[in-house]
Amino acid sequence: MAVHPLRLSRFNVTSLVLGLAFLYLPIVILVIYSFNASRLVTVWGGWSTRWYTEFFNDRAMLDAAWMSLCVGVVSATLATLLGTLAAIALTRGAGFRGRMLMSGMLYAPLVMPEVITGLSLLLLFVALDAGRGFVTVTIAHTTLTMCFVAVVVQSRLAGIDRSIEEAAMDLGRDPLRAFIAVTLPLIWPAIAAGWMLAFTLSLDDLVIASFTTGPGSATLPIRIYSEVRLGVKPEINAICTLIVGFIAVVIVLASLVSKLSSARGESAAPL
Repeated sequence: MAVHPLRLSRFNVTSLVLGLAFLYLPIVILVIYSFNASRLVTVWGGWSTRWYTEFFNDRAMLDAAWMSLCVGVVSATLATLLGTLAAIALTRGAGFRGRMLMSGMLYAPLVMPEVITGLSLLLLFVALDAGRGFVTVTIAHTTLTMCFVAVVVQSRLAGIDRSIEEAAMDLGRDPLRAFIAVTLPLIWPAIAAGWMLAFTLSLDDLVIASFTTGPGSATLPIRIYSEVRLGVKPEINAICTLIVGFIAVVIVLASLVSKLSSARGESAAPL
């Protein structure tokens, strides 16, 4: 008997379940073992929140977490601003000279190994005699994540009918006001998605941050890596669980803001 192409078969369901299990089962195990009372991460000793208490009493870990959060927010904001401007230039400026060169240089960090990017930024900061710390890590993360934002926003701009914006200019709006009133609400979901992607990549980065950070400005991934090299502590499970929960909350909030902005943009009169 032929199976309808839109109907889920047993093979498709099995493949979906196995794929989701492969992706999320390790995270579920990590979350469960973050409530383990035992000092041994491989031995279950009952339910307890002692390792969350240990984390909130660990000043070095808290400082590293705060450093990562500040770097993530600032670098994601700068990357979103610069990436959006770059996407507008590449989409609307099809005729200017050097467009191909600019596009290639913008997309280079997407395929370039992070070791090369981190080493080149380190040499730049050394040549400029810049003290490594919060500023250098923020610049490095902005450089890394700006191209991701540009790709996301550019794909959204390419699918927008520009005649609506041109109609607004025909009715008396200058190009800037027409862009703000018409195009910006339409691309706002892509901008929000780009910010979220940049923020997540900044929190996740270890290689580039290890090249550009200095004493007293270690990010959370660097701190966790230095702790894991000496052996996995149950406190690490608690920290990772908090990060997973924080990212989940931010994603939900960003999606809600994106949906509300998109709904307002569609319902509001463009002129």
